Amino acid sequence: MYEKNLLTGKIAVVTGGGTGIGKAVAAALARHGADVALAARDGGRLDAAAAEIRTATGRKVLGVPTDVSDPKAVAALFDKVESDLGPVSILINGAAANFVRPSEMLTSVRFRKVVDIVLHGSFNCSIEAGRRMLTRAEGTIVSLLASYAWTGAPGFLPSAAAKAGVQAMTKTLGVEWIGRGVRVNAVCPGLIDTPQSRERLWPEEWMRELLLESVPGRKFGTEEDVANAVLFLCAPQTRYVAGETLVVDAGTSVGGLPYLRFVEKVGVVRKARPKPA
Repeated sequence: MYEKNLLTGKIAVVTGGGTGIGKAVAAALARHGADVALAARDGGRLDAAAAEIRTATGRKVLGVPTDVSDPKAVAALFDKVESDLGPVSILINGAAANFVRPSEMLTSVRFRKVVDIVLHGSFNCSIEAGRRMLTRAEGTIVSLLASYAWTGAPGFLPSAAAKAGVQAMTKTLGVEWIGRGVRVNAVCPGLIDTPQSRERLWPEEWMRELLLESVPGRKFGTEEDVANAVLFLCAPQTRYVAGETLVVDAGTSVGGLPYLRFVEKVGVVRKARPKPA
């Protein structure tokens, strides 16, 4: 879909890069010429993911255990990447934390934990990367969102609040930094079928079927769908895009689904009606 040398010479940092969508995005960046650093808290998973991507792509790939909620740890991450690979020109904010719980059962500790990783983590990484990119007047930052940042989602209050903050940050930095050579945008995945989501969010078939009723295309997205959208926003050809959110959810967040289901059912009913004598 994209030229193999699309990102040749680029150095990328992908937070949350040890598993799932983050790992798929990191692999896509490497396949298209970038050297990549994976950052997450689980060093074992990072090492395994880095080795897998390195073998598959032939690019330089390293794992750096990092707590993105800690500004000092984030600064150390970028220092190491610049020392081992070179100046960072791409940052993907993919680190996430989430759980399902009725809002009245939340504690401030659990709420703050999610916000620290998702919102504060994205801020810490964006500002650290941005300061370095601005000195060179070149760089790309892409954050991963969720559509409940603007629709809300019962049971997902901490993540929804945090993602809404990341979207506001994306818009603000997008406008503030585009004139200085740094592009800031976001990709918003919909229901993406990954090993982690199958284990934690929809482990049973009836859950999958129920969720797919909310998707106009009636199927889950893939990690590659998200990776392709991230590649699009990292490509030099999209240098004029700033502060935007590219939604990858088969139309789920657009609205109008009740009308679609109505039209589908009415069409079936009308076809089944006997013709008047």
